Amino acid sequence: MAAAGPQNSLRGALCRQLLTLVVFSFACEACKKVIFHIPSQLEADKVVGRVNLKECLGSADHIQSSDPDFRVLEDGSVYTAHAVVLSDEKRYFTIWLSDSEKQTQKEIPVLLEHQKVLRKRHTKETVLRRSKRRWAPIPCSMQENSLGPFPLFLQQVQSDAAQNYTVFYSISGRGVDQEPLNLFFIERDTGNLYCTRPVDREEYDVFDLIAHASTADGYTADLPLPLPIRVEDENDNYPVFTEAIYNFEVPESSRIGTTVGVIYATDRDEPDTMHTRLMYSILEQTPGKPGIFSVHPSTGVITTVSHLDREVVDKYSLIMKVQDMNGQFFGLMNTATCIITVKDSNDNLPSFRQNAYEASVEENTFDVEILRMPVEDMDLINTASWRANFTILKGNENGHFKISTDKETNEGVLCVVKPLNYEENRQVILEIEVGNEAPFTGDVTLRMANMNRAVVTVDVKDQDEGPECRPAVQYVQIKENSPVGSKINGYEAYDPETRSSSGLRYKLLHDPKGWITINEISGSFKTSKILDREAVTPISALYNVTVLAIDKDGRSCTGTIAVKIEDKNDNPPEILQNYLVICKPKMEYVDISAVDPDEPIHGPPFHFSLAKTSPDINRLWTLAKVNDTAARLSYRKDAKFQEYDISITVKDGEGQSATKTLRVNLCDCTHPDQCRVTAGAILGKWAILAILLGIALLFSILLTVVCGLVSARNEKSFPEDLAQQNLIISNTEAPGDDKVCSANGFTTDTVNNSSQGFCGTMGSEVKNGRQETIEMVKGGNQTLELCQGAGHHRTLDSCRGGTVEMDHSEWYNFTQPRLGEKLHLCNQDEDHMPSQDYVLTYNYEGRGSPAGSVGCCSEEQEEDGLDFLNNLETKFTALAETCTKK
Repeated sequence: MAAAGPQNSLRGALCRQLLTLVVFSFACEACKKVIFHIPSQLEADKVVGRVNLKECLGSADHIQSSDPDFRVLEDGSVYTAHAVVLSDEKRYFTIWLSDSEKQTQKEIPVLLEHQKVLRKRHTKETVLRRSKRRWAPIPCSMQENSLGPFPLFLQQVQSDAAQNYTVFYSISGRGVDQEPLNLFFIERDTGNLYCTRPVDREEYDVFDLIAHASTADGYTADLPLPLPIRVEDENDNYPVFTEAIYNFEVPESSRIGTTVGVIYATDRDEPDTMHTRLMYSILEQTPGKPGIFSVHPSTGVITTVSHLDREVVDKYSLIMKVQDMNGQFFGLMNTATCIITVKDSNDNLPSFRQNAYEASVEENTFDVEILRMPVEDMDLINTASWRANFTILKGNENGHFKISTDKETNEGVLCVVKPLNYEENRQVILEIEVGNEAPFTGDVTLRMANMNRAVVTVDVKDQDEGPECRPAVQYVQIKENSPVGSKINGYEAYDPETRSSSGLRYKLLHDPKGWITINEISGSFKTSKILDREAVTPISALYNVTVLAIDKDGRSCTGTIAVKIEDKNDNPPEILQNYLVICKPKMEYVDISAVDPDEPIHGPPFHFSLAKTSPDINRLWTLAKVNDTAARLSYRKDAKFQEYDISITVKDGEGQSATKTLRVNLCDCTHPDQCRVTAGAILGKWAILAILLGIALLFSILLTVVCGLVSARNEKSFPEDLAQQNLIISNTEAPGDDKVCSANGFTTDTVNNSSQGFCGTMGSEVKNGRQETIEMVKGGNQTLELCQGAGHHRTLDSCRGGTVEMDHSEWYNFTQPRLGEKLHLCNQDEDHMPSQDYVLTYNYEGRGSPAGSVGCCSEEQEEDGLDFLNNLETKFTALAETCTKK
């Protein structure tokens, strides 16, 4: 290796420039100083030495040299980037290490010192001479499982720098300083490489070593040399099957060459060599001799070489062999077991035990089992190839029979599902075929085709049956409005044994409108009423009559006669409208329409015309055709606003006609709903009856009131024991007129209207519906003041000078001034203390009080009570009802 010196004298300036370009936000820490002894001259890409970067900063992710003449690799090797000449004996630069994640930076100072050559080959030569370079990878290999002797020499490593320097050799990598440790070593001075023990290629197939050459002072004399050591394979591993026992299935109906399965083995020896070239074969087959199956020697695919029959052998066991070295006798071998199960296929048709069967069944019976048909099948039991399916090929065209499979016994079960008729079929012959649920895969022979079919003869037994009503519905036709007693064809039933209707009796079960009678012997019909087609619902529908046919033994059947009633033109068209409103002048016309309940052949087109009416109607109103069932009624402009009675005749296509009077209201409106029916409109009978009943009720009420007034005026005075009592109006339970009644039947305004309602309380209490009583008395010609005694009240009887009759005006003039004065004085009382002689109000507290009146004119010890109120006469009751305003 040639020496080199510094080339650029401005290295210090360049270093400072590089330092200014890199800006760090953290302090740099210096690691151990490194010194390299190098020649004064170095070529480009020469190794200067190696720095232990991990010792300084093992997590460094960025490495940079401060001197552009040198570059640093990730393993710490320092190389020259250019040819370098050391002008001085020493040269400095710095290696920067930084960890961007941890924000850490460290630097390693590097000192390059010039050192003279330690040893010269030719002392007389002043210039170093370069020799041929031999530092290159040398192919090297070793046999696995080598028997030695150990240490086993592998090769010698030599560097061309050894021509100029004293070089020491070292190695690193797996097998040296990595697992497996100490497997290889190299002599420091000679470069001889050795192996210390046997190696298993299946564990380590190659060792990638790195050889280093350095001087005694640590100078790396040459680049690190990759040195791979390949381990040669030895056939020391047996091939191994992936499974100890293989299980395969194959259908018995498989063709020759069908793939059964694949076996596979592995070998740990070196791939793509004879050591791993495997060959498969069959050593043994149980049962039977080999020849049923074969295996491909290279792929391990097992195939069939002959037909399989599950009914003969359903399972095979094969001993499979695999051998490396392509099957040569000295190759290593292994075995495995292969179980092949033959799956059942439907290669055997089921067969009947006999080809003919007989059965019998009574007529008119159904849902009965009549025959069981066992079958035989050699296929696997309870599989789709064994389970039988039965089919009736012939004889069941009318669907009387059904055959199914008994899941337990696999028998065919023949049943009758639709009643048979002895008179129609006395014997039925069925042809039945049997198959399987799975499709047949074998070859059908003539014998098999005969055995899977059978003939069943079914004899039908006769029964004594009742009459039969066939068809169930029979149709007849009759014209509408036929006279009573018209004959119609009736219902006809028959006896199935005799095929005759003799001996049968007939009876009507249902006749919706009672239009028909039936002859019990012949079953013929007669009309008992005139038939109206329009009375049938819906119109034009058939009129259905239900008939019962009975034989001599009482057995019966039911049938229906559907009567079609032919229409006649017996209904004129009918106008649908009764009352029409025309808003003049917004509406210039109104449409009217008609319907005809007869069939369309007797209906439209309709002809509308004005009937013979007054000349004014014919002058003001006109009719025009709209379509076959409608006409347009129009008016002239000079027609007045009023209601008109317009008679219109409508006629069908055959001349059947009808006239109807329409009430037409020619109204001054914008919408017909704004015009109501006038008083002159025709009212129904129920409306008229309701009006009359209302008038009668009103007259009865008026009559009752008049009679009560007359009786009250004729009764001038009360009986002697009752005349001087008070008429009490009580139990006011709702708001009403503020009136009170005197004893003579006249009403008077209460003081509420003139004096703010009895000290300000009476008016509100009465109006609010509280149960209170106002006691007012009427005496002779005495004033209320004259009725007062010394500190107590007296009755009117003690003050009265005789019986006095007063009219309404006298009573009013008597009471109003005095009551008003008293109430005024009461309102002026600041303490609102009630006076002893003004009209009192009190609450109703029940059925009455044993105390007498406590009014202004009552006496302290009242001799007469109020028991007379419990026995009032009817006249007084009527008078009280008259005075009281409900």
